[in-house]
Amino acid sequence: RRQTILTAIAVAASNSFHSSAFLVPHKTAQFSTQLKLSSDGPFPESKMGAGHGPFPELCVFDLDACFWDQEMYTLSRICDSSNVVKGDLNGRGEGVVGVMSGRSKISLHKGSLIALQNHYDNKFDDMKVCFASSADTPLAEKIGRSALKLLEVVPGVTVWDLVVGRDWNGEDINQIGRQPPLSSNKARTHFPILRELTKVPYDRMLFFDDCQWGDHCGMVEASCKEPESGRGPTTVRTPYGLGREEWAEGLSKYAKAIKKEMNVE
Repeated sequence: RRQTILTAIAVAASNSFHSSAFLVPHKTAQFSTQLKLSSDGPFPESKMGAGHGPFPELCVFDLDACFWDQEMYTLSRICDSSNVVKGDLNGRGEGVVGVMSGRSKISLHKGSLIALQNHYDNKFDDMKVCFASSADTPLAEKIGRSALKLLEVVPGVTVWDLVVGRDWNGEDINQIGRQPPLSSNKARTHFPILRELTKVPYDRMLFFDDCQWGDHCGMVEASCKEPESGRGPTTVRTPYGLGREEWAEGLSKYAKAIKKEMNVE
């Protein structure tokens, strides 16, 4: 796998995104198919037609100042369960709404919580979620992952439980940091690696990023394209964090792009 990932990065760096190595078949039928889940466990069954769609096959969130309200590089302590903040989870009951790193509280932006609660309820058929963050230091990476393992979507279910546990069967495919093989350029490293690991075409992805430290959305759109469609991920900039409006904008923007590609009104 390591050699495959390094090869993908090298291809991306040279902007050779028209290589057949990046081509895998993707759905061209009636958009997304139903996510099949066991009724055993904390996750509800999927319901076809719960939303309008079409929905992305992969939704990718930046973390700092986008998914949540802190910048990990400014923090100094790994989060643990002894120092969490309980509160209302958007009307779904009381759960962990904040985790402390020293004196700083890390909390999800409102749109992030709504997005993951919708995802928990299986409103987006077979969509999966992951994270692409260029956290500055190894410590920042560890703080980020520790927060994901504590912040809750609904009472008793953490972000990590939902994204890593349910979506990826316990495998951490998230690309967090900038240590090799990652870099500060998500278009050259994070997204080619996600493309290789998930097998989801770039044009079936939706990406949210605050873009305050560089136009990651623009770079990803320009560099990470599928040769067949000529399109990359649908992107939405969230300079003030992911709110309700930005989440709705992303879903709408993605649906319009796919319907235009498929000549569907």
